[in-house]
Amino acid sequence: MNQEYGQEDGPGGLEDEAEATRRDAGDAESSRASRGWWDRNADEYQSEHGAFLGDDRFVWGPEGLDEAEAGLLGPAASLKGRAVLEIGAGAAQCSRWLAAQGARPVALDLSHRQLQHALRIGGDVPLVEADAGALPFRDGSFDLACSAYGAVPFVADPVRVFREVRRVLRPGGRWVFSVTHPIRWAFPDEPGPEGLSVAASYFDRTPYVEQDERGRAVYVEHHRTIGDRVRDVVAGGFRLVDLVEPEWPAWNSQEWGGWSPLRGNLIPGTAIFVCERADD
Repeated sequence: MNQEYGQEDGPGGLEDEAEATRRDAGDAESSRASRGWWDRNADEYQSEHGAFLGDDRFVWGPEGLDEAEAGLLGPAASLKGRAVLEIGAGAAQCSRWLAAQGARPVALDLSHRQLQHALRIGGDVPLVEADAGALPFRDGSFDLACSAYGAVPFVADPVRVFREVRRVLRPGGRWVFSVTHPIRWAFPDEPGPEGLSVAASYFDRTPYVEQDERGRAVYVEHHRTIGDRVRDVVAGGFRLVDLVEPEWPAWNSQEWGGWSPLRGNLIPGTAIFVCERADD
């Protein structure tokens, strides 16, 4: 699991000496920024959040919705023998859970350092370092694809990613991905009461960028409305089967960046899109 939960250094927080701004950022700049950010921050991220993520747990977001309970990829028993691509896998926690169900996962990530953490934890899951917009697999290689906050919020052209996912899926294949709920972009990225008042336009799609003193992006996150996401799914060659907005559970007392029990009980923090490949 990688690039998930909207970074503590995303809207509302800053990496050291970076300037926050809203400006255009294309595919190449966004990809370079994401790779660099995660290579620099993977150690801290895994140290801080590794206990919540576990070594072999499939969790869809900060709310703690677990695939073992949600079954968004299908009943756990149905995963046996299925080839599954995890995009933005980070340390491959989700892929290890899939492997434990008898699936045949492949964990893909842009960040070399995140994949080193996957090697540190161990297991037999194949690891691939690649960009989600140019998947290094043959057509029809997988039965399922998934991404828990990986890649999608951080690419300038999500339709390109979706079309790549469709290409590597077999007919009828399912694609499930989670992202920061789009409504969160209208609120400050703060876990307390200050994060409960609308401060920006929900319809402002200008990317959030953190840049260095030379103006080079070191972190980029792209905003899409709910409607945009639905249209992107369709343009990418999928049917939207379900849209899941996890509620904050009573057992979860943690704060993670802008996610907290206070906000989670009032406004959604995660959106999970359950899609199936649309075949002619």
